[in-house]
Amino acid sequence: MEYSIQQVSEMLGIPIQKLRRWDEQGVLVASRTDGGHRRYSRELIDRLAASGFSANNDKTNKELATIRKSLAEKRRIIQLLLESENRYRDLVETSHDLIWTTDAQGRFTYLNSAAHEIFGLTTKDLIGRCFFDFEAGASHISNRRFLAMLKRNGEVKNYLSHLFSAGGEDRWIGINARVVLDDHGAVLGIRGTARDITEQHLATLRIEHLAMHDVLTDLPNRHSLQRRIEEALASGGVGALLFLDVDHFKYVNDNFGHRTGDQLIVGVGSVLRDLMRGLNGELYRLGGDEFAIHLPAALRKEAIDVAEQALDAVRRYRFLAGENKVISNLTASAGIALYPFHGNDVLAVLSNVDIAMYQAKDLGRNRHVLFDQDSDSLRSTHKRVHWAKTLRDALDEDRLILFSQPVVRLRDQKPVHHEILARIRDEDGRYILPGNFVELAESLGMIQEIDLRVVERLLAFMRENNQLGSRLRYFVNLSRVSISDQRWIRRFIALLRDSSVNPSQLVFEITETAAMSEIDVTLTFIRQLKDMGCRFALADFGAGFSSFYYMKRFDVDYLKIDGSFIRDLATDEGSRIFVRALNEVARGLDKQVIAEWVETPEALKLLTDMGTQFGQGFLFQRPVLLEGRAEPVVAASASAA
Repeated sequence: MEYSIQQVSEMLGIPIQKLRRWDEQGVLVASRTDGGHRRYSRELIDRLAASGFSANNDKTNKELATIRKSLAEKRRIIQLLLESENRYRDLVETSHDLIWTTDAQGRFTYLNSAAHEIFGLTTKDLIGRCFFDFEAGASHISNRRFLAMLKRNGEVKNYLSHLFSAGGEDRWIGINARVVLDDHGAVLGIRGTARDITEQHLATLRIEHLAMHDVLTDLPNRHSLQRRIEEALASGGVGALLFLDVDHFKYVNDNFGHRTGDQLIVGVGSVLRDLMRGLNGELYRLGGDEFAIHLPAALRKEAIDVAEQALDAVRRYRFLAGENKVISNLTASAGIALYPFHGNDVLAVLSNVDIAMYQAKDLGRNRHVLFDQDSDSLRSTHKRVHWAKTLRDALDEDRLILFSQPVVRLRDQKPVHHEILARIRDEDGRYILPGNFVELAESLGMIQEIDLRVVERLLAFMRENNQLGSRLRYFVNLSRVSISDQRWIRRFIALLRDSSVNPSQLVFEITETAAMSEIDVTLTFIRQLKDMGCRFALADFGAGFSSFYYMKRFDVDYLKIDGSFIRDLATDEGSRIFVRALNEVARGLDKQVIAEWVETPEALKLLTDMGTQFGQGFLFQRPVLLEGRAEPVVAASASAA
């Protein structure tokens, strides 16, 4: 309510003309109506009237000034409040987050404009409704859980709710809410915020899926299998676990490439997946060429039946490897373990089914084996499983390390060549010597990859250290298994040809035993490499057949006397006779002799007197890393080098 100018004149006893002048001078200011009439604040006029206002009174003037100041402060505060409210409204309405309030029953009483993006409806259409009208699942269950948390804690943070918008689109919403109470603690309503986190949630689900599934086949992976077996054991159930490994898969990778190998794995996975649709089982891919089948509640007979079906499905699979070449003789080997009979914890079950699978491999492949407790075969297979994993991990994690040991000229003890020695660095940082793993690597079919990796590393070292074209020679051991594999030989020769290395810098060592085991194969391989310009050494001579006749047949450049003769040279007459004779025959055949394991000055003098040209051993230098650092701790006797 406001007073007119006439009313103010009567109440204060001031002429209307004077009131008009005061309005213009700012002494007593009036507001104006749309028609231009002056109106005065009731609060101001009542206050002036009550104070005994007089137009010519100093007290009145001071009072008037105080009132004006008070009104100005109120107007300023009101203006600030209006600006604050406008800012708040702008922030709320332009926020990407949903800001909302409800009544005590959870029905919306206010929503900002972000509501349309989430629900697909205008705010007007949403008033009176609630979140759980749009719940994707059973709304009453989610509603009850949400309200129970609010009642218990007074607030809820990051409550995940799965909604469907009005258009049927999936929405994952993160809700923050707080209860509003009156002075007596009764619920007035709820207010809070919500955010559309659909993209983040789906990304999280995708990451979780990737963590538990194989990228290539999208089958559940080893982690998923372990979790499943843990659950089965914890529940006290019984069941069977099968491991299947594709036989000779390395052949496909080596001859058709890893991309074709991946396609084969996808194909085998598809065949096994089709098989499992009709069975009560779960299929997993463990990595490489290995799959697993879990059969909950299955016992021996059912497990064997499924294994036979799986092996038969792999045998019948026809794979097109490229250029119309069909691989039709594909087979697999399977191991079977029953829980809890063959293990009452996850590690035991997985280890024992792995052992059974390797037993199937050892028995000729293309078969299944049920795990048994026979101690002899168990120990042997345990060892093979351990080394298969150790070697595979070492190659995959690039833990094959090269050492070198100089070959010196005995007359002046000057290093002239270097022998390359392979070691495996274990997880503790120690180095495993080849005597511990070479034979197993040969039987496991992994020595070819090791030999090739050693030569690749050496060639890379020679390039990086400007050794191409120098007079220094490097001796490299090759396995009999490698040189008997024509596919490996083709890859090996291609590697040498592409390396730009001077072939005469490379001396390849073959042990006497290996050379004599397949003489024709050895002769052919030596001839191929000699034609390229490489050189050869017959290593460990005297430890095997000790045939001087075959020494003539092998077109090698160096003979390396087995270290067992050199170590006993000063004390054993038989060793001296053998070494002296070998030196004389070697000179007649124009071959150079290298003595291994030279460790004492006495052995050095005897060898020099006998005319041995070169020596190698701890007397001159222990093996060092190829880059030239000191030798670290090893995990086996150095004599195994």
